[in-house]
Amino acid sequence: MNSQNVDILAIGAHADDVEIGMAGTIAKYVKEGFNIVICDLTKAELSSNGNVDSRKQEAEEAATILGVSSRINLGFPDRGLFVDDSKIRGIAKVIRQYKPTLVFAPYEIDRHPDHGQCALLVREAVFSAGIKKYKVEGDLLAHKISNLYFYMINGFHHPDFVIDISGNIEEKIKALQAYKSQFQRQQDSVETPLTNGYIETVKARERLFGKEVGVTYAEGFKTSKPLLLSNDLIKRGEL
Repeated sequence: MNSQNVDILAIGAHADDVEIGMAGTIAKYVKEGFNIVICDLTKAELSSNGNVDSRKQEAEEAATILGVSSRINLGFPDRGLFVDDSKIRGIAKVIRQYKPTLVFAPYEIDRHPDHGQCALLVREAVFSAGIKKYKVEGDLLAHKISNLYFYMINGFHHPDFVIDISGNIEEKIKALQAYKSQFQRQQDSVETPLTNGYIETVKARERLFGKEVGVTYAEGFKTSKPLLLSNDLIKRGEL
């Protein structure tokens, strides 16, 4: 199996997770020439609205809006994201195949259990992917990423760092609007937390994060380890 080097691998439990948490960041860095891949773990077959086919089409449309290099789906069972060997190896295989510099996953504190389980699975897979003797399908070589970061979906948590997306908020909104089955009431849809002004809530959250650092919009992230600031930041007065 051919492998490639990507700058960012963004992993979500369901299609639309990545867009909710970090679509603006993805759009920002795609424009700067970064190679970015999205990996959805499930087909979201248990979604209250939409179905597997419609969710797939919406995910592809959102990926096109954001300009990512590729979007893949591992087909794990929806509401079946529990930490087990097969799922860890499946995600580790993706990490070894794409050899990302950075990996992003949902922050584990979230109202939806799948998001927390996704975070735990990605932590395990990131660690295992870097072990030389750890075997995955295809005999792919071990790969160690530089950093693992976590984006927010439903929660509002104090971020460890934020990324300015003031120039990319429109792409984020368009990517979210691609998920019509999730964020817009259809004739045959049922009411969920997502159909009642959810996109507006996400936009308001990014505006609050931006206000904290003096920009219009920002996305917030949590880290798995402390950030190292360079001396240049101190000299420029940015510490």
